[in-house]
Amino acid sequence: MPQSSSAGDLKQPSLRRLRDFGIRPKHALGQNFLIDSNILGVIAREADLHADDVCLEIGGGLGVLSEYLAEHARHVHVSELDRSLEPALRDALDPHPNTTLHLGDALELDLAALDPAPTKVVANLPYGIAETAILKTLEELPSAQRWVAMVQKEVGERFAAAPGTGAYGVPSVLAQLSADVRVLKKVPRAVFHPVPNVDSVLVGLTRTGPPAPTAVRRLVQAAFAHRRKALSRSVQIAGVADRDAVRAALDRLGLAQDIRAERLSPDDFRRLAEEL
Repeated sequence: MPQSSSAGDLKQPSLRRLRDFGIRPKHALGQNFLIDSNILGVIAREADLHADDVCLEIGGGLGVLSEYLAEHARHVHVSELDRSLEPALRDALDPHPNTTLHLGDALELDLAALDPAPTKVVANLPYGIAETAILKTLEELPSAQRWVAMVQKEVGERFAAAPGTGAYGVPSVLAQLSADVRVLKKVPRAVFHPVPNVDSVLVGLTRTGPPAPTAVRRLVQAAFAHRRKALSRSVQIAGVADRDAVRAALDRLGLAQDIRAERLSPDDFRRLAEEL
């Protein structure tokens, strides 16, 4: 039987659920649970939550963000891989009929089938899948217009990186092709349990256009596959396009034929794909 809760636990429901349900975070799943409810208001403000929003949360954990979203949005889809967390999540979600729990791998979730369709993605993302999850939702959830996600600092910086910088790469280009991307603020390590050994940030994305077409995504991935080589050579090695054809297309765009991928802006990649 669950033990009685102290006033502190009521303010920090994650601590109560950790105790009541005997939960131990799984390092292999990258579990760092939110335990400081004060961060929830910050997330809500950055997400610009409204009563008619439909949210997707990837990595429900102990449900502290889930129940907060349920109190401020029309509907909340919560995805969680770890089935041992179901009792804690039910404790958070059962009082809210406007929630749907999806147990399983979020990266295999049929996003197009979610009903109602999410308008926002708000999550404390597991470090191991953060990049992939954001890019998947950008591509497969055209209904989503705003993302606010807790991610490892380096991941946030990669998404927001500018051309010519060391952090600029595939995630930067693919995200910025269809969204305005910003690192919003640093998140103290103390809001998590266990305390991670890396820094975290809130990253925000606001959709500016449709998902990048398949041809553009293939080109970007090929271009950065061998980032120390000229873009034309890297693309040829990947089998996406002939080197000479790429060099000719770059020349028509007014770009150096031996340019490296990191020097092209997201729009340059879009134009290059159209030329090819």
